[in-house]
Amino acid sequence: MRSTLTVHELEAFLAVAELRNFRLAAERVHVSQPALSRSVQSAEHKLDARLFDRNTRRVELTREGEELLPIARRIVGEFHDSLSDLSEFVAGRRGRIAIACLPSAAAALLPRAMSVFQDTHPRVTIALEPVSAEFVRTRVLDGSADFAISVAPPRQDGLAFEPLISDEFVCVCSRGDPLASRRRVSWSVLAERPLVASGPASSIRQIADRVMAQCGLAIQARYECANISVVGAMVSAGLGIAAIPRLALRLIDMSALAAIPLAGPGVSREMGILTRGGRSLPAAAASFLDVLRRQV
Repeated sequence: MRSTLTVHELEAFLAVAELRNFRLAAERVHVSQPALSRSVQSAEHKLDARLFDRNTRRVELTREGEELLPIARRIVGEFHDSLSDLSEFVAGRRGRIAIACLPSAAAALLPRAMSVFQDTHPRVTIALEPVSAEFVRTRVLDGSADFAISVAPPRQDGLAFEPLISDEFVCVCSRGDPLASRRRVSWSVLAERPLVASGPASSIRQIADRVMAQCGLAIQARYECANISVVGAMVSAGLGIAAIPRLALRLIDMSALAAIPLAGPGVSREMGILTRGGRSLPAAAASFLDVLRRQV
C-alpha cells in the first residue's frame, strides 16, 4: 500500500515549485537545505514519480510535478484553514453552543445575553431548546446540550448546579378580579377559587404543590395545562387563578391579567446553570456563561 504524503512534504514541494530554488525554498519553510531535499525525495518515493528535473543551474517541474501542484496547493490551503478554524474554536470565537432550558428562562433570561454575546462572538451559533425540567436534565447528561438553565435537580446524578437567580411566585388573576386590587395575597386564596395549574411534570407545578402541602392546603386543580401560555389564557378567560413564577409571566399575555405577590411562605424557585459533572465546557459555552452571569 502506497504511503500517504504528509503536509510537511507537500509544503516542501510547494516551496521548491514556486521558487525553483532549493536554498530559497529551505529558507521559506525554515529548514536546512538537506532536510528540504529529504522531504522532496520522500514525496517522490511515496508517489513513485520524479517531481523535479534539477541540475546545478535550474529546477523545473516534471509533468507529474505539474499535476501535483494544484492538488498540493488545495490540500495545504485546506489544512491551514482547518487549523485556523480549530484555533478559533479553542479560543471560543467559533463553534456552536447547545443550550437546554426551561421555557421561562428561554424567554426572560437568555435573549438579552445572546444579543450581548453575539456582538463579540459573531461566528458562534447558539441552539436554544426550551423543554421541561425532566428533559433538561436528560439533554445535559447525554451531551446533546452543553449546559442548561433550570431548577436544581432533585438528585445530583452526575450533574452540577450553580444558582443564578431566585424566581418569586405570584398569584395571577384577571384584571377584573377583586384580588387584582390587593397588594399581596396568601397562598390560602388558591383554595378559595378554581385553580388553573401547570402540568404535573412542570417544575412550577411541583413547587406549588409542595408549598400548598406545607401550608396544609389540600387543593385539587379545577383545570390543568402543560403549556404555561395556555394557563394564562384560561385565567384571562375567568376560569380561575394560578400560582406562577415571575419569569414565566414572559410567556403569558398579561394585557388582561394582574400578578399579585404571594404572602405566607416566601416561595421562589431557584434557577441556575446545570452542567455535567467532570465535563469541561467548550470555550464558547464558557464565554457565554460569563456574559449570562453579568447580565443576570
